[in-house]
Amino acid sequence: MSKSIQTLAQLVELKDQIRRHNHQYHVLDNPLIPDAEYDRLMQQLLVVEQSKPDWITADSPSKRVGASPLLAFDQVQHQVPMLSLNNVFDSEALLNFDRRIKERLKKQVGTDISLPITYTCEPKLDGIAVSLQYEQGLLVRGATRGDGNTGEDITTNLRTLNTVPLKLLGNQWPERLDVRGEVYMTQSGFNTLNQKLLERGEKTYVNPRNTAAGSLRQLDCRITANRPLLLCVYGIGQVQGWQKIPKNHYDILQQLQQWGFRTNQETRRVADAKACLDYYDQLARQRDQLDYEIDGVVFKVDNLQQQQQLGSVARAPRWAIAHKFPAQEELTQLLKVEFQVGRTGTITPVARLQPVKVGGVTVSNATLHNMDEIKRLGLREGDSVLVRRAGDVIPKVVRVIIERRLHDNQAIIAPDCCPVCYGPVEQITGEVALRCINGSSCATQIKQAVHHFASRKAMDINGMGGKLIATLVDQKLISTAADLYNLTQKQLASLERMGDKSANNIINALQASKQTQLDRFLFALGIPEVGESTARSLVHYYGKLEPIMMASEAALKHVNDVGAVVATKITQFFADPHNRDMIASLQRAGLGWPEYEPQKQLQTDLPLQGKVYVITGSLKSCKRDTLKARLQTLGGKVSNNISQRTDCLIVGQKAGSKLNKAQAMDITIWNEETVVAQLQSLESGQ
Repeated sequence: MSKSIQTLAQLVELKDQIRRHNHQYHVLDNPLIPDAEYDRLMQQLLVVEQSKPDWITADSPSKRVGASPLLAFDQVQHQVPMLSLNNVFDSEALLNFDRRIKERLKKQVGTDISLPITYTCEPKLDGIAVSLQYEQGLLVRGATRGDGNTGEDITTNLRTLNTVPLKLLGNQWPERLDVRGEVYMTQSGFNTLNQKLLERGEKTYVNPRNTAAGSLRQLDCRITANRPLLLCVYGIGQVQGWQKIPKNHYDILQQLQQWGFRTNQETRRVADAKACLDYYDQLARQRDQLDYEIDGVVFKVDNLQQQQQLGSVARAPRWAIAHKFPAQEELTQLLKVEFQVGRTGTITPVARLQPVKVGGVTVSNATLHNMDEIKRLGLREGDSVLVRRAGDVIPKVVRVIIERRLHDNQAIIAPDCCPVCYGPVEQITGEVALRCINGSSCATQIKQAVHHFASRKAMDINGMGGKLIATLVDQKLISTAADLYNLTQKQLASLERMGDKSANNIINALQASKQTQLDRFLFALGIPEVGESTARSLVHYYGKLEPIMMASEAALKHVNDVGAVVATKITQFFADPHNRDMIASLQRAGLGWPEYEPQKQLQTDLPLQGKVYVITGSLKSCKRDTLKARLQTLGGKVSNNISQRTDCLIVGQKAGSKLNKAQAMDITIWNEETVVAQLQSLESGQ
């Protein structure tokens, strides 16, 4: 928390702190604090200087845009400064921005304050701002933003980006054109890059923004060329000799697109400030579906004459504002590390944090994955850490702020026994995780295994939730999933908050679950590495349970989607006497399923083999899981994200941004009626 500024000396210290962070962020591409904390520091400075104007100095960070560039590249003077943007964080502040614009226009040119202002709305990409200078349609220079007045000449690197036109398309270009844009890296491109680095045993990167910044400023352009960088343009700077310059910002973006530049497909022109707020809400809902990172929305007065009339202050235009999303990264303190046990015995370290708001949600816990991750981070208890949360993703510790570490911060030591049952732990060769090997009597493993068994995609036992299962295990009424079918109505009714009616419902649900499908049963067993798709492939290949239980590793490798690791896990599971006894008990309890004729051949002739599908929006005629299963049965794969490998997008109602992305990538799009008809035709063999 920033301390109150009461003296001139404290203000000097605050300005020095902001300068250091400017240097780390803009020059070294190595920020030490999240953007939200930097925004708070800058906002504090602006408030103090507004209340104490005699304290303002010429070297204040409020009078600058960024920090001085490195001397490794030639320096470039921007003919039109690359200004930054002021920020707002709520709807009231945005409406006040709109009100101030109207008041200023009325004062300067007599425009009626009641008239709505038309705005262009653009996603605020989390990338690196650049300037591209064209003469007679040819790229002659590209530069970083630097301090807004002086940047670095990175022409050679920018020429390697496929999204940077070396010659403009079409004709009637200005004699001289300065295009402004953002260089960024998609999440999928970032993940692919990190995967390649892992395969080569090299250090991976923390986030797409820093990776893009470092990639763009390489002295060897061959390195830049091998990074998945994109340019998205958002405006222009200096222009000379444009005969028919548009009158509005939105139309300039359309013209830039015609000349060969990439513009953001989510950009919209809206009628007034209320529509700006609607756009903000809509994009906030879409944010987690986008393949690139954004941290807010930029609203710009659309009319260029009004922009000129409004002008700029020292560091930002008056005609534009950034409406920031709740921060997805925040700084907090690691209080301690605890170790949790999962369904398969995996022991996972969990960070207990000083509670902090991240992405609009209070975060007090974050995943640490394993001891290798703790070692990679160099993490100790008591450290100041950067925590990231995106959408519904589990919060993650992404960085340790070493500069804030105290000397007595304690090292984190891996447990030498299970934290639940105190049984022995081991690290399997080739794996990074520690495991409790006392699965049959470790209470946490039993609870999670039974909860998985009863879940909707497995045996679908209605009413058998986590709290009830925990109670049953704690009271020693069950110790395996098979024990569920030995429960009596009287036992259940005697439990707290249960009663006769609820107990009867549970007994009926257990009875109904006995008739199932073999692939659901296999999935319910919780075999490591065996998900729904692999379970379905096993049943399709063998037809019955017994051959699967008896199969060797070599034989299992012939099954579609089963590799060496999965084959080992399957044979190990069925070789365990405890697991075989549980399966026998389940069969004695009456669980059954249809058997099929085995199809012992590689499934390479299925009609949808190798095709990748993505489903988006709400479906009317069938459940999403049902549609997914039908596609998989015919050999198709179902992914959550649009990518270059996607063959078809299936859209229901309220399809959202995935539809726009698929259209931009020229991917085949089926509505619900089309996919149902296609599947019926394929399933009937027509």
